[in-house]
Amino acid sequence: MRQNEITEILNHPHSRKLLNRDLTRLAYVAEDGTPRNVPIAFTWNGAQIVMCTTKNAPKLPALRHNPAVALTIDTEVHPPKILLIRGRAELDVVDGIPEEYLRMNGSYQMTAEQRVEWEAEVRSLYDGMVRVVVTPTWAKLIDFETTLPSAVEELVRQRAERQHTEGRHTERPHT
Repeated sequence: MRQNEITEILNHPHSRKLLNRDLTRLAYVAEDGTPRNVPIAFTWNGAQIVMCTTKNAPKLPALRHNPAVALTIDTEVHPPKILLIRGRAELDVVDGIPEEYLRMNGSYQMTAEQRVEWEAEVRSLYDGMVRVVVTPTWAKLIDFETTLPSAVEELVRQRAERQHTEGRHTERPHT
């Protein structure tokens, strides 16, 4: 997929709303070869998805071994809006708490006092974290209004072809 196509999809109004959500689902292949799909907080910096995790997270050895990932960001209402992204995870070990981690957890409902307590707890627990950064190499928006899953798009095409063919066979000659 070309970069301009990815940019066009990610700049769509539905995509922009989805990229402002709290959670994505991160899919990767575990070291034992089986698939994993985990919800994880994220932030979009305009070019990359940034997620943060503990330095001892089980996903890190797997991502070092095979950095290919897929992300799903979606809504829970009908019709759903779904943003699918593929890319490679780059791991960046940092001292302290990454600013993205503090930002990405900022949309949860907390009073100012709860926020101060939460941040103090986070700072006391973690001496560092790992930033998992994904630059999209492929993207698809499914909004069920203008775009559909590819398998459904194919069924729609097949139905249209059948209807067109049936229409030709049922036409009566003009007399």
